[in-house]
Amino acid sequence: MRKQTGSSRGIPAIVSALLVAPAVMLATACGAAPAQPGNTAGNPTEIRLDYATYNLSSLVLKDKGWLEDEFAKDGIKITWLFSAGSNKANEYISSNSADLASTAGAAALLARTNGVPLKTVYVYSRPEWTALVVPGNSPVSSVADLKGKKIAVTRGTDPFFFLLRSLKEAGLSQSDVEIINLQHGDGRVALQKGDVDAWSGLDPHMAAAELQDGARLLYRNIAFNTFGTLNAREEFAQKYPEILKRILAQYERARRWILENREEAAALLAREGKIDPEIAKRQITERTVLDNDVGVPGQALQAALEAVAPILISEKLVAADANPTQALATLIDSSYAQQVAQR
Repeated sequence: MRKQTGSSRGIPAIVSALLVAPAVMLATACGAAPAQPGNTAGNPTEIRLDYATYNLSSLVLKDKGWLEDEFAKDGIKITWLFSAGSNKANEYISSNSADLASTAGAAALLARTNGVPLKTVYVYSRPEWTALVVPGNSPVSSVADLKGKKIAVTRGTDPFFFLLRSLKEAGLSQSDVEIINLQHGDGRVALQKGDVDAWSGLDPHMAAAELQDGARLLYRNIAFNTFGTLNAREEFAQKYPEILKRILAQYERARRWILENREEAAALLAREGKIDPEIAKRQITERTVLDNDVGVPGQALQAALEAVAPILISEKLVAADANPTQALATLIDSSYAQQVAQR
């Protein structure tokens, strides 16, 4: 097992800057690191990407070191950044701290609508990773019963959009409930303690709440889950298309590996997520699709996001003059993954 640590891009030392001042100053001004020994001209010196417990392929890639092996001959460094949720992944892209980051599809659309320069280039899973969760002894029996209740959720993530769509289906809106904004793991703790009445959960935390806390899934609907998407900074995708395709080829390798090694994949998730193996197994075997509508972003993802676009406006999640439909038209770029799939 290969261990990697994440860090932000370093700043050249002052001495080095003085030795090669013009080149380094120009590179720094453009937001790029100076060339490293062995690096091929025209390539980045570093690829920064996230890993997350909700993106199993990212855990496999980080553990196996396949990206490090792939780009070693080019002198390209791989830097891993942990994403606790889609909101954090979008922050990495928005702040130019990462070149690729994984989110739910709805979160990517929200970010693109709000001006974050990202492109959805790959679908890493079609999960049923979120549902509305209540304590096992809760008197709440329907979504409509949540009116006036406290609900924990991470804003800007798939559980957030799942919650909004579920409320709307039940004739409610977010103004009819009290939303408590917490990261996914903290939402589970709040539900355990009784600080909230419900939680829009995310695996593996949700599976853990079921198996360990006796929590109950109040409402499930896989159609309200908007896929797991890998998003690239638009500038990175345009500048390094061949590098991006090589990254996606390794993502495909990881996806196939998981399908062929589910037990080992569950053990990896359990180790990385610090959860019981049975919890990891439930997430992988019961609630994660890796062999249908996965890989190349296609019509299924498009349709899922078309249903989300009106909610961004109705729930005032974007500026009044924002256009989610227009953002969706420019969000998905399947060309990179399509070329990888045809090889």
